[in-house]
Amino acid sequence: MRLRLGLLLLGLLAAGGIAAPWVAAWLGQDPFAPDLFNRFAPASPANPLGTDDLGRDVLLRLLQGARVSLAVGLATALAATLLGTAIGLLAAWRGGLVDALLMRLADGMLALPALPVLVVLAAADTGRIGLPRGEPTSDILRIVAILSVFGWVGVARLARAAALSVLARDYVRAARALGAGEARVLARHVLPNIAGPVAIAAALTVAGAILAESTLSFLGLGIAPPAASWGNMLANAQDLVFSAPWVAVWPGLAILAAVAGCTLVADGLRR
Repeated sequence: MRLRLGLLLLGLLAAGGIAAPWVAAWLGQDPFAPDLFNRFAPASPANPLGTDDLGRDVLLRLLQGARVSLAVGLATALAATLLGTAIGLLAAWRGGLVDALLMRLADGMLALPALPVLVVLAAADTGRIGLPRGEPTSDILRIVAILSVFGWVGVARLARAAALSVLARDYVRAARALGAGEARVLARHVLPNIAGPVAIAAALTVAGAILAESTLSFLGLGIAPPAASWGNMLANAQDLVFSAPWVAVWPGLAILAAVAGCTLVADGLRR
């Protein structure tokens, strides 16, 4: 039940993001073009969720934000899961000094204060490496790269623990005794048996990445306007909570729904 509910929430958000161009064409509006004569308009057939401080349709901005936030979450989870699984497997397989060095590296990453370090990295000048600010694609790549630096640690520790448990099983010892190579043991016996815990960690990584991207965008260090992100929508609405509450409520609910969906999926996979 929880897995289905989580998938339903994420599916609705993803479907809304995919359908954003068609919804914009249906409403006949541009989510990026300001209309100063239509500022803070309440909900109406033309603007189902009202408009913001620049007269842009809130529903269309939410759908555009879903494209950005879900893309950041999924890309970060994919990168962090692949990197973390590879590091965790290497640590469990090689053991000894390699295991000690990799796990001390993971411990060091966990000891760092995540938010201040993320803020420093996000504020760095990335134009020198070909990722200029202000372009949605480059902003997404920059945020994914920054979040992946920290996202792999939890996955690596979980993958290592699960791999150590599997490598100690009798059927792995039997496969080795029958002459199976290490690559075959890892591919046929270890990876399938650690897929469950890694999938749970990946679902939680999506939620963490969405929250982190929203935080950085809220602070002005993430997705730059006029591109829509739930975080920068909240940043623009922080002075409008009482005068135009819908501008702040809807992006907040979207973040809540996305994080709740990822958490429900993780809990459903665990059960």
